[in-house]
Amino acid sequence: MAIIFSVEDGIATICLNRPESMNAMDFEAWDELQTCFETVRADDAIRVVILTGAGDRAFCAGADLKKTMPPPESFAQLAFAGGGDTVGGGAVIRRLHTDKPVICAINGIAYGGGLEIALFCDIRIAADRARFGLTEVRMGSIPGAGGTQRLPRAVGMSNAMLMLLSAEPIDADEALRIGLVSRVVPAGELMEAARAIALKIAGNAPLAVRAVKRLVYGGAGMPLDNAIDMERLTWGVLRDTEDRIEGRRAFQEKRKPNYQGR
Repeated sequence: MAIIFSVEDGIATICLNRPESMNAMDFEAWDELQTCFETVRADDAIRVVILTGAGDRAFCAGADLKKTMPPPESFAQLAFAGGGDTVGGGAVIRRLHTDKPVICAINGIAYGGGLEIALFCDIRIAADRARFGLTEVRMGSIPGAGGTQRLPRAVGMSNAMLMLLSAEPIDADEALRIGLVSRVVPAGELMEAARAIALKIAGNAPLAVRAVKRLVYGGAGMPLDNAIDMERLTWGVLRDTEDRIEGRRAFQEKRKPNYQGR
């Protein structure tokens, strides 16, 4: 299998499993990854996702260039005759969307499309051996799966432009300094650290967690007043939920809340 999928304690772990190719993505891997996220969206028992890579060398080296040659059809044929959003890595990554939190545990190199997958995730933590790069301009191309848009939003314009235009990879310490990742841990502790974060998230009220994710991303492109209005309406929607009442009762009774997602 190109992807390993498992669920435990409300946490889905998705592992890119092509270590012989540094977990580079071919068409089979993309299809399996999409299927995993379809399961995540459909299963209310899953509250958070950890995405990582197999082996000790790479999270994902990007596209498998040996297996992802351009198709015989022109881009225009696929984009317009094919019905629009059907081509390119950006279209594939958008199909992975979920309003459940996704933690990326970056265990090694994250280059090209691998870094773009990581940028799609909500929280990124890295092993101390990890390296990051969008090196497409070296080969006469550009990051085509959201890299030119998500990277500046993650690290700021100047840091993003330096990475994008120089095509020089950075190490884990620099990624932490510029805000590309939230934490750097020893490689042997990466999955333990990711799971600790996931357990904290999974223990929170799931409707509230998913609402926060929607608000953060939905509000990012809005004027502040409009975004705050959306926040207020969302607070009102959640006000009378069973989970919100359960949270207050648990606090009063000094016990752990038992959230049901209702």
